[in-house]
Amino acid sequence: MMNNLILQIDTSTTVCSVALSEDGQTLAVIDLDEPNAHAAKLTVLIEQILREADRSVKQLAAIAVSMGPGSYTGLRIGVSTAKGLCYGLDVPLIAINTLEALFLGYKGQFGLQEHEAFIPMLDARRMEVYSAVYNHHSDLVKSTAAEIIDVNYYDRLLAVYSRVHLFGSGADKFEALFAGNDRVNVQLKFKASAAFLSKLAFEKLQNKAFEDIAYFEPFYLKDFVVMTKKKVGS
Repeated sequence: MMNNLILQIDTSTTVCSVALSEDGQTLAVIDLDEPNAHAAKLTVLIEQILREADRSVKQLAAIAVSMGPGSYTGLRIGVSTAKGLCYGLDVPLIAINTLEALFLGYKGQFGLQEHEAFIPMLDARRMEVYSAVYNHHSDLVKSTAAEIIDVNYYDRLLAVYSRVHLFGSGADKFEALFAGNDRVNVQLKFKASAAFLSKLAFEKLQNKAFEDIAYFEPFYLKDFVVMTKKKVGS
């Protein structure tokens, strides 16, 4: 029998998450939302989930990682860890779009209503988010983009769809903005999880849709900008 055991890593948001899946079904998941968890505890969580599931790293068929968009630092840590494991174990690397996984997680928990739009979003800064738009057929109708949201931002979508649903780490800050608008549903506290990668990771494993470990980089969407003090006289 083909080995379909996959270790999944998601460090795209404040949640440090690892999961194990087999044949597209999640066997175990650990979600840890606390400061500095990515750098300090990711490898510890990986060891813990393997131990609790009574599995060994030698049984892994692949490593799947949430590729972004998301936190620059978080993505860098997650991808670096995944690459290191792939090199050491000689297994392939699978990359999953963070927003696509978030959408599937929402779909699995809440279902999809006809003629409504579903918008996974990750917090960027201020009123900016990284988001995409899906319809009730699970079709991607607007690709991943960085967007600044105001109260009228979804008027065009609402001319086509009866309601829009916002969810993910970027959605919570819009609760007050869309308060009283029953056509914009803000789903609070819906967080990213490595468990959401299971179906997509299994499909890519079956199709051998692997990344080049040496050259793969996270999907940062925007360049990381380091602010430096300007020299006097320059």
